[in-house]
Amino acid sequence: MTFQRARSEEQREVRRRAILETTSAMLDEMPVAEVTLNELSRRVGLAKTAVLRYFESREAVLLDLMDDRTTTWLAELEQQLADGVDPSRSALERAEQTAEVLSRSLAAQRVLCDLYGAQGGVLEHNVSVEAVRRHKRASLGNLAVMADLIRRHLPEIGDRAELFCLHALLIGGALSAYASPPPSLLAVYESEPALAVHQVDLRAALRVAIIASLVGMLPRP
Repeated sequence: MTFQRARSEEQREVRRRAILETTSAMLDEMPVAEVTLNELSRRVGLAKTAVLRYFESREAVLLDLMDDRTTTWLAELEQQLADGVDPSRSALERAEQTAEVLSRSLAAQRVLCDLYGAQGGVLEHNVSVEAVRRHKRASLGNLAVMADLIRRHLPEIGDRAELFCLHALLIGGALSAYASPPPSLLAVYESEPALAVHQVDLRAALRVAIIASLVGMLPRP
C-alpha cells in the first residue's frame, strides 16, 4: 500500500480488493477451513482489527470472494460454451456437449468448488443479516447469468435452467470435498489399491452428475 490509512472511498476499495486477492492466493495453497483472519491480516499487512473494518468476519471475506470468483468464471464459461456446443445438433446432443463443457470448466475451478462446498454449513454462519442479504443478491444475479448461458445453447430446458444451475454448483461443492484426499488416505490407496475403487476424479464425477441432471430436466418427447 502507498498510504497508511484508507481515507477515501477509492482507497477503501483498493484496500478491500487487496484483502480479497490475498485471500484468493491463500486458497490456492490451503483449504477453506485453514484460512484464518490472523494469517490473512499478516499476509495483507494489516492488523486484524483493520481487516475487520472492511469485512465483518472471515466468513464475510470468503462469501465476497466466492461471488467475485463466480462472476469471473461465468465470463469464461460464456466463451467456452460458444466454442463447445454445436447449435445444429439435437437437444440431447447439445445437452451432452453442454455437460462436457460445464464439467470441464467447473472442475478447473477447484477453489470455487471448495467455496460452494463450505457455503451452507460454514460461510453463511457468523455473518450479519445485511452481509447475507448482499451475498444472496449477488448469488441470485450470478445464477441468473448462468441460467441465461445454458438457455442460450439449450432453450428446451426453459424455466428449469435456474434449478439446474443451482444443482450443478451444489454438486461441484459436494464432490470437491472428496476429490483431494488427505495424505493419510492417499497412503492407504497406495498401499491397498483395491480401496481406491471409488476415489473421485472431479471432472469425471461432475460430468456424470451434470449430464444426468441436465438430461433429466429436459422436456419428455
